[in-house]
Formats: sequence, C-alpha cells, structure tokens
Amino acid sequence: MSKFVIKQMRNGQFYFTLRAANSEIILTSEGYTSKQGCINGINSVKTNATFDGRFVRLTSSNGKFYFNLKSQNGAIVGTSEMYSTIQSRENGIESVKRNAPNASIQE
Repeated sequence: MSKFVIKQMRNGQFYFTLRAANSEIILTSEGYTSKQGCINGINSVKTNATFDGRFVRLTSSNGKFYFNLKSQNGAIVGTSEMYSTIQSRENGIESVKRNAPNASIQE
C-alpha cells in the first residue's frame, strides 16, 4: 500500500515523501515549518494529483526529466526524482495519480 511518510529535518522543518507500494519514493515535498502545514501539503497532493494539468513537466540543466505537482493556486506541493527518459517521467506522474489519493499517512 502506498503511503505518505512525514519526517522532521535537523533544522526543525517537516517534509513528506510519497512512497509507492514497493517503498520507492515517487514525490517529495519542500520543508514546512509545522507538522500541520506538512499534513495540509499532503492533503493538497491527494486533491491535486487527480488533475493532469497540475503536473508541470520539466527538464533540468543536465538533461534529466522531472515534474512538479502544483496546487490550484500554483504553489509547488511536490517534486519528483530525476528521470533519464520522458517515458520514465510520465510513468512517475501516473504513479502519483494512482497512489496519492488513497495513500495513508505515517508519522
């Protein structure tokens, strides 16, 4: 079963990762100043992952492919890993769409 995992960084900020059923990380958040803010970010991912138009497909300066998931107001709520091919990036997006809406939360 897929899950969101919340962690606290050494600087006190919270972040989450979305892990597929095989424990592979498919999305990572930026830092939040509170755990509740982090949970709100998770809820935003669950809501926005169902809209293909919220996934921004990008290419890094080293030619790798990745994506950001944005909320309705345009804020980035998650970033993928780097992929070597466009098809791998698309597979990552499909994995987020499939896994995020019903993923559990682990603190």
